[in-house]
Amino acid sequence: MSAASVADAQLAQKRRRNALDAWLRFLRYATVRAITLGLVVVVAVYLTVLIANMGGKVDQIRLAQIEEEIGLSFLGNPQVQMMSVEERAAYRDQLVQLEVKRLGLDQPLLVRSFRYLKQGLTLNLGRSEELSSDSGSRQVRYILLERLPATLLLWGTAQILLFFLALFTALFLSGRYGSIIDKIVVALAPTSAAPGWFYGIFFILIFAAVLGWLPFGGIVDAPVPDNRWEYALSVLRHLVLPTAAQFASGLFLLIYSWRTFFLIYSSEDYVEMARAKGLKRGAVERRYILRPTLPYIITNFALLLISVWTGGIILETVFNWPGLGRLLYSAIHLYDTPVIVGSTVLYAYLLAATVFLLDIIYALVDPRVRVGTEGRES
Repeated sequence: MSAASVADAQLAQKRRRNALDAWLRFLRYATVRAITLGLVVVVAVYLTVLIANMGGKVDQIRLAQIEEEIGLSFLGNPQVQMMSVEERAAYRDQLVQLEVKRLGLDQPLLVRSFRYLKQGLTLNLGRSEELSSDSGSRQVRYILLERLPATLLLWGTAQILLFFLALFTALFLSGRYGSIIDKIVVALAPTSAAPGWFYGIFFILIFAAVLGWLPFGGIVDAPVPDNRWEYALSVLRHLVLPTAAQFASGLFLLIYSWRTFFLIYSSEDYVEMARAKGLKRGAVERRYILRPTLPYIITNFALLLISVWTGGIILETVFNWPGLGRLLYSAIHLYDTPVIVGSTVLYAYLLAATVFLLDIIYALVDPRVRVGTEGRES
């Protein structure tokens, strides 16, 4: 065998060994990140359990509600009315103790908190204490799944359209710095300081109350249209105002921030060289401005996905939109701990999964991000 063949074989072996080492470092890094994010989820869910119970105050409220419900049930029971005062009190205490034992309220809060934690992490969310689905089910998973499509429809439509519109508008303005359109966007950027529900109230007053062009809220007309196309048109009409409210709240500030970010990259030497070579504006924007900013864009898109899944409490309440945000508002108002914990578990899992995938995508997209030998970015 010639010396050249031996050198080639050694080089190929070295490359295979380096590739294997890179994969092992990547797997080690991914494992560490997964364990870290898992611990964060556990801590977040447990703190939610404690906060949702208000340190035991909710148990006192629930106990008072049990006693009140049993007392009211006695009013329409003739057999109870025939009892003496002592017998009635003893019977009431017996029923209260049975209900307390059934709900597990006879155990210390610390013990129940770890049971709630286990149920939450395993998505065994149990039964709601106050709320129910439209079909009458008290299972938390069914309540969440019933509200999830409405949240995905509203926030998915609004946020994805907002994301791409702001992205390409900012890229367009980065090459037209100082133009009239650029100055208008800069002037309108402070209008995004107000939240979406603030604009939603004005939109309802103008387009629903005064002009009567669009509905006040909800997701569909009442009575519900029988025809499929009429139903879809009704949903679209109800979707206009909350979507417009989110656009008014976030569009100009998002365009302004991305436009400024793109301007930084558009002033780099390699961009000027590409322009000097005679490349078209679109090619320069795609290859030399958009591509280096891809990690930043991916981060924003990942955070957008989180908002799509979780919805917005105040905005959905203002528009009477039957999504997860309004569900959480009702659960907090009614001290419905299982629904509160279930919503938080859903958010925690989605956030952890998004962050984990984001780390992986960073390593694939951005050549500046490398996985160190100890499972850390360097």
